Amino acid sequence: MTSSPNPDPLMLQEARQTPDVIARQFRENSDAAGALAQVLRERRPPYAVTIARGSSDHACTVLKYALETELSLPVASLGPSVHTLYGARLDLRGALVIAVSQSGASPDVVENVRMAREGGALTVALVNVEDSDLAQAAEFVLPLRCGEERAVAATKSYLASLTAFLPVIAELGPDGRLKEALNSLPDALRRTLELEDAANALAARYSFAQNLLILARGLHYGVAQEAALKLKETSGIHAEAYSAAEFSHGPKRLLAEGLPLLGFTSNDAAWPATEAAYADLRAGGADLRTLGPAAGSTLQTPTTGHALTDTVPSALAFYLFAAHLALGRGLNPDAPPLLSKVTKTR
Repeated sequence: MTSSPNPDPLMLQEARQTPDVIARQFRENSDAAGALAQVLRERRPPYAVTIARGSSDHACTVLKYALETELSLPVASLGPSVHTLYGARLDLRGALVIAVSQSGASPDVVENVRMAREGGALTVALVNVEDSDLAQAAEFVLPLRCGEERAVAATKSYLASLTAFLPVIAELGPDGRLKEALNSLPDALRRTLELEDAANALAARYSFAQNLLILARGLHYGVAQEAALKLKETSGIHAEAYSAAEFSHGPKRLLAEGLPLLGFTSNDAAWPATEAAYADLRAGGADLRTLGPAAGSTLQTPTTGHALTDTVPSALAFYLFAAHLALGRGLNPDAPPLLSKVTKTR
C-alpha cells in the first residue's frame, strides 16, 4: 500500500477505516433494521422521498435506484427549500421519507423531516451523530456508526450512507442474494484497500487536469456524482458527472475541447449499454479510463455478489484515487479552501 508523507492525510486514514465501519454498522444496526423492515411490511408506503444535500444527496441517488430496482418503490428527491424558504407544506401522508446527514445538524433537513412526520409520513434518519436534531426529529434512526469524521471531505460517512438502508431492503427483497453480499462486503472492502497503489498510479495520469468528466449509469450514477464533488473539493478540478445515456445528448460536444473522461463500470443490467457507449467514445478518440467491477476496467474493484453492494468498493477505490490525486498536485485534501466540515442551510 502506498504511503503518503507522514502523517497520511485524514481523508486516507478515514477511508481506510471503512471495512470496520461497515462491519460495525451491520452488527449494531441489526435490530433497528429488522424493526423498520417489519413496519414497512405493515404500512406499505406507496412511494418514498429522500431529503439530503451534498455527499448525502449523492448517497440518496444510489438509494433511489436500490429502492426502485429491488422493491419497485418509486423515489423522489425533495427540495428542502420548498418548505423552509417557500413555506409549502407538502402532502406526504403515508410516504416513506428518508433523510441522510452525517451531522444531523442542517436546519433545512431537520425542518423538512419534522414537517413530514407531523403530516403522517414514516420518517427515517440515516445519521452519524445519534443525539442530533435530525435523529430526534425522525421516527426511526439507522445510525451510520462511523465514529468521528474529521476530514472536511467525507469518505467513510458517504460509504456508510450507501449501506445503512441495504439490510432493510434485503429483508424486504425478493431473494437472499443481497443478504449474502452484505455479509461479505467488509471483506470486499478490505481487498479494495489493497488497490491503493493502483489508484495512485491512475491518479498520476490526471495530475495536470483542470477539467474532468465523470460518466456512469444506473446504480453507479450516485457514485459518479460524489466523485465529481470530491474532485472539486480536494483538487480544485472542475469535474461534472453525467449519465452515460445522457452524455451524447449535448454534453458530448465538450470532447472537442479535449476533456478527459473517467467512467464507472458495473456488473448489472446497465453495463452492456454503458460499455457500448464507452466503446463509441473511445472509437471517437476520447481519453477515457474506467473504474469499477467490470472485467477490463482500468482500476478493477472487487465484485461483491450483488450490483447494489458493488457500488461501495467502487466509491472507496475512487476516494483512494482522489486523495492521491490531490497529494500528487501538491495539495492537502484535508484543507480545501473555503470549506468547513458542517454546512448549515435553511
